[in-house]
Amino acid sequence: MSQVSLNQPAPDFSLTTYTGEPFSLSDLRGQKHVLLVFNRGFT
Repeated sequence: MSQVSLNQPAPDFSLTTYTGEPFSLSDLRGQKHVLLVFNRGFT
């Protein structure tokens, strides 16, 4: 498992939104502040 260091930019990642659209963190870089929240779901 990789870790992100504190006070460093987050590495870029891509995922699919709940509406099925592709999203990359780099789409927002330099435009907005981003808060990442990861919720663990039930399987």
